[in-house]
Amino acid sequence: MVKRTGSRRRKTRQQLTKSKRDKGKLPVTAFLKQFSAGDKVLLKAEPSYHKGLFFPRFQGKIGTISDKRGRCYEVIITDGKKGMEKMIIVNPVHLKKA
Repeated sequence: MVKRTGSRRRKTRQQLTKSKRDKGKLPVTAFLKQFSAGDKVLLKAEPSYHKGLFFPRFQGKIGTISDKRGRCYEVIITDGKKGMEKMIIVNPVHLKKA
C-alpha cells in the first residue's frame, strides 16, 4: 500500500496567504454574517481563522446555502467532472455573497 504524503493543507502556501494590506484582526461583522437557505455564496478561505475551513480544492467555488448548523452553514456545491453534489460545513467567515 502507498502511504499518502502530506496533509490537507499541502501545496496551499499561495492560496492561504493574505497580502500585507489585509493582515490584522478580523472585524466582528465577519463572524456575524447572516445567510438564509437558497442564498448563493462564494467560498473564499480566510487564512487567519482556521475553524470551519473547507477543503482547499473548493476555493473559489460557488454554492448554495441549504441549512444552518450551529454557527456554521451547510453549503451544497458541485464537484468533479461528473458534477457530483457535495455538502460541506463552512463558517460564515469563509463565505461571501455571490
